[in-house]
Amino acid sequence: MHVAFFALQALHGSVPTNPIDLILGASMITKFVLILLAFLSLLSWAIIFAVWRALSKASSASLKFSREFDRASRLDEAGALAKRAPPNALARLFLRAMHFVGDARVANQQVRELSITGTTQTPAAATLSGSQIETLHLLLDTEASTERDRIGRFLPWLATIGSVSPLIGLLGTVLGVIEAFLGIATKGSGNLAAVAPGVGEALTATAAALAVAIPATFGYNIFASRLNRFDAMMENFGTAVIALLVREGRI
Repeated sequence: MHVAFFALQALHGSVPTNPIDLILGASMITKFVLILLAFLSLLSWAIIFAVWRALSKASSASLKFSREFDRASRLDEAGALAKRAPPNALARLFLRAMHFVGDARVANQQVRELSITGTTQTPAAATLSGSQIETLHLLLDTEASTERDRIGRFLPWLATIGSVSPLIGLLGTVLGVIEAFLGIATKGSGNLAAVAPGVGEALTATAAALAVAIPATFGYNIFASRLNRFDAMMENFGTAVIALLVREGRI
């Protein structure tokens, strides 16, 4: 009897036979959850491609400049290289450091001249003081953090999508199951043919949520790791710049 009833429903098209039928015949709550998850999926993939493109471009240009910088034997040669190189994070770090050192040396020279012509006869050094060198370190760290934040400004969205999507899917599943059981109670039928479509419809929300969360979580972890390596490269470059300034007698 139950088999005949199930076959009759299938012939009339009321029993879904594939996931597409489940989605097309889903309730308004499930459809709303699926539409929201589809939007989050498109958003996460757009962020993944945008961050991948920005990080790859920044890493490639900075790595090329770093190799050329290592071959520079003089500070003037490195400065000319930074000015003619394509825009990249390391070149901006170097030019920012040179600008700070130049301003600090001019200020120290002015203090030195005033100390010689004034009542105090102890000349001040034209090179950078210990506090100015520490300020230079902090300046380079700040510039590196700015570059990191600029490249990874959309990464928190990936983390949010990866953590929130399963909860949204679970909410859709729970609401779908509740609605399915309410329908069973209303119709007074508890056979498998009546229960299975409603439960299957509800579970599509969980499946869709996992399909959104898994790529977003993978993308966040991969890009966060690459961004940490890029940050370490900028930190090492800052140390190399200070070492070159010391070797040239600028600080």
